[in-house]
Amino acid sequence: MHAHAESLTPGKTTRKQIDEFLAHKRIAVVGVSRNPKDFTRTLFREFRVRGYDLVPVNPASSEVDGLKCYASVRDVQPPVRAVLLFTSPEVTEQVIGDCVAANVKHVWMYRATGQGAVSGAAVAACRENGIGVVAGECPYMFFHKTGFPHRVHGFIRKIMGSYPAA
Repeated sequence: MHAHAESLTPGKTTRKQIDEFLAHKRIAVVGVSRNPKDFTRTLFREFRVRGYDLVPVNPASSEVDGLKCYASVRDVQPPVRAVLLFTSPEVTEQVIGDCVAANVKHVWMYRATGQGAVSGAAVAACRENGIGVVAGECPYMFFHKTGFPHRVHGFIRKIMGSYPAA
């Protein structure tokens, strides 16, 4: 049972939710690709350049960019409180169960275009379990002093009224 993209979030993601997520300096990243040229790896490296301590989670990998890769959020030691998801909606739903078990407090379901990692059922599960959720969005748009294309995208979204409100 998967929600359509139009009905994924009963309320829009706020800038406060985004800022709360980004305030965590240690973040598990689920579904980061094994391919070093994949966009998920580019964003993974950008978080690291910005001083974040990232913990890769991918059951098909043993390491990512020289960092130990865990099979599940539940396996991460010491535990994390924030998780960024680069997964399909179906996998997102499974990972949220791991997040609940691991006492994660904030989840970001990545989306640039299409549905991304967002699942209506996973959003609801987060809210039911007291997990702050960013349902969609690309972190690049919210980084301080982000690159020109991301600033332009954010500016356009502000004009169109679809940028997350404070």
